[in-house]
Amino acid sequence: MSHVPYRFEQLNQKEFEALAAAHPYVVIPLEQTPYWADFERKLGRTPYGIWAYYDGDKLVATASYLRSDRRLRPSLVVVNGPTWFAERTDTAEARLVATVQEQFRDDPAVDPLYIRMQVLYPQAPVSGPLEHGWYEREIVVDLTPDTDAIFASFRSNARNLIRKAEKLGVKVVPIERKRWAEVFRTELYPIMQETAARDGFSSFESTFYETLLTELGDHLRLMVAYMDGEAVSWLITTEYRGYSVYYFAASSHNARKTNAPYLLLWESFKVLKEAGNTACGLTGIVSENYPSLINVTTFKRNFSKTVVTIPTTYDIPLRPQRYALVATALKLRREAPRKLRALPASARALAARTAGRKDPQAPQ
Repeated sequence: MSHVPYRFEQLNQKEFEALAAAHPYVVIPLEQTPYWADFERKLGRTPYGIWAYYDGDKLVATASYLRSDRRLRPSLVVVNGPTWFAERTDTAEARLVATVQEQFRDDPAVDPLYIRMQVLYPQAPVSGPLEHGWYEREIVVDLTPDTDAIFASFRSNARNLIRKAEKLGVKVVPIERKRWAEVFRTELYPIMQETAARDGFSSFESTFYETLLTELGDHLRLMVAYMDGEAVSWLITTEYRGYSVYYFAASSHNARKTNAPYLLLWESFKVLKEAGNTACGLTGIVSENYPSLINVTTFKRNFSKTVVTIPTTYDIPLRPQRYALVATALKLRREAPRKLRALPASARALAARTAGRKDPQAPQ
């Protein structure tokens, strides 16, 4: 079925802000704003602009694109978007996909292999993705009730641990904004390194978080939990148009002994509510494509029963044959270690010798 493309036009920051102001009840992710694009630029990345898509004169959606120049697979990525202003039907989304294909296939300034964005109703030519780019489920805490009601909505386990943290003497302190980067570098990044090593993930370098705090300070809060004057747990939240997100966090081993992360998150809810936020997203929890999030899911479920499903990230190939070749090559590369491990030891040793190295699993 052929879909009529939407009309599209690029927005500058002033035009984006006017458009956002005209639609006050639409949740626009911070990643889909000019402010996030400026942050990406400070990191040395290349934003490619924000476009608005129209059906006649009716605004349908906006999308902020980021260039990715990975070897053999240049792409444009819409991080946590697009943002929908009209009803998101399967037909409307198919028209947006067709529009994006036409828009960037003919753009002389960029030659992407594919466009990556969230798609609610995947249908041809939507494919992949080559890599998953955003979580698919999150827990959201409603901040509109009074604070007593919010606290009462937590699981009893969380309420008890918050009270215990208070009794043990954990203190939660908002950090003065002009000191954010310094405090993060000297006191908080070591906690992130400890958390990453303990939980088996790779964190960004300290400069990433310092740049985030410096460039997006108007839309962030940094809060830290201290025990006996030592930082043991911290979190960074984002805020935009009344919606906040629990974005980054880390806790030391000592923090777990004192239940500091529970008290820290509760205190942040109170601060965010006081600032006018109506909800706080706790970011990703376990899903089909993200089974590794099971551990943080247990923690986050203590604070709300509301689970929101987020459209999965997919690719929109612009060069289908080349995309298929790259997809096949990546699949083979990812599956090779697993297949090698499944071979008998003698076959693994032969394969290793053929590749000019020792098989680390072969008998010595």
